[in-house]
Amino acid sequence: MTAWLLPERFSDVLPREAATIETLRRTLLDHATRHGYELVIPPLLEFVDSLLSGTGQDLDLQTFKLVDQVSGRTLGLRADMTPQAARIDAHLLNRQGVVRLCYCDSVVHTHAQGVYATRQPLQFGVECYGHAGLEADLEVQQLALHSLRLGGLAQPALCLADARVVRGVLGGLVAGPLRLSAMLEALSRKDVARLQQLTAGLPAAQREPILALTELSGDVGVLEQARRVLPQRDVVQRALDELEQLARAHAASACDVQIDLADLRGYHYHSGVIFGLYAADRPDALARGGRYDEIGASFGRSRPATGFSLDLRELARAAPQAAPRAAVRAQWSQQPGYAQAVRELRERGEVVIELPPDAPFEGDGFRLDRELACADGRWFVRERMPADAG
Repeated sequence: MTAWLLPERFSDVLPREAATIETLRRTLLDHATRHGYELVIPPLLEFVDSLLSGTGQDLDLQTFKLVDQVSGRTLGLRADMTPQAARIDAHLLNRQGVVRLCYCDSVVHTHAQGVYATRQPLQFGVECYGHAGLEADLEVQQLALHSLRLGGLAQPALCLADARVVRGVLGGLVAGPLRLSAMLEALSRKDVARLQQLTAGLPAAQREPILALTELSGDVGVLEQARRVLPQRDVVQRALDELEQLARAHAASACDVQIDLADLRGYHYHSGVIFGLYAADRPDALARGGRYDEIGASFGRSRPATGFSLDLRELARAAPQAAPRAAVRAQWSQQPGYAQAVRELRERGEVVIELPPDAPFEGDGFRLDRELACADGRWFVRERMPADAG
């Protein structure tokens, strides 16, 4: 095997893309900080019983595992930083009020999660703990929307769902775990034929709402239809009411809001509202989040919790490409004043690229539109001719 080949869906990030990602990282962390979110940096490896607490089978299958040579216990290479943030809130900070945390670091997946996805996303996320009201959900969703806009996506679409709707529809259903799992998979794929087969023999009062879920997607008007065809259970109706409140709040800010009541992403650990953000030309969500109130229970402290995360590498690829940054070309010199002139330019925030005489500049992240020159012992910056600009 060629030594420079990488595993499938792992890749190097080259200079121009890396610069875009780093700019996004700083911008989004600064934006989260202005909303009161505090940065945490959890470890890359943890014991799996901590790393996978309360997350369900989906994350377990995405996690690389290895044996710790020190303790002999099984370690996990994190596939999601959300459980780590929940552990920090519940076990280390142990604060009583609202806690806001943010993070940005690499995670690793055993399998790519989307058409264009890498197996080593650079995960940026925020988590809000300690408030069960819709105010926290709305804050997190608006923060996610603004994060994509800061990344250059002017009009991301917001898709809302709620895990309580599917749980309420399936509540009281007599079915074995394999059959129930197959139903959930068919629902997530909107595979009506398979769902009809799996629900054959059920009473109409149970079967019809399950089949109706596959059709309950569209604009906010879908919620009124859902109230008519879904069971009149308190948990279902409360979820529909809260989805409508969130949708109305976002519509007031000219956001395109869609509803998909069969969205089951993260079904095993989400406890309420679920959302995804999409760009018009991409099939996979650029950001996902929702409420997961029970996740802290495994750390001995169950707290209301909601948050979102996104892959900065995906966002950088979806965003408009940034223009090369303007820079000053300087020719290495031993003349008096040269080193001081270069230092002063950099202290003022200018990019100064030093090169040998007549050497070509091959980087694509900078545009050498000016040059450092000397006349009568005085150093100054002058414009370069377009034919000479690198």
